[in-house]
Amino acid sequence: MEKTETRKIAEEYLRLGGTRQVMIDDNKTFVRQWEHEPAEAEKFWQENIEKLNAERRKDVEFFLPSINSDQED
Repeated sequence: MEKTETRKIAEEYLRLGGTRQVMIDDNKTFVRQWEHEPAEAEKFWQENIEKLNAERRKDVEFFLPSINSDQED
């Protein structure tokens, strides 16, 4: 299966040590960051993700680690 461009962007951000996580609630995404991340990851986020239009940014955020999956039932 071929990876989408937005998935590749998210994977590169994570490869650089990015620490942001996504919470998905009622089809809305919220990105959270509790710890500092390497300067390379922060720069990548600012230059390649933050500037995307809302729909494409949401697509990238979908591939970040999920806060939802960390919660216990």
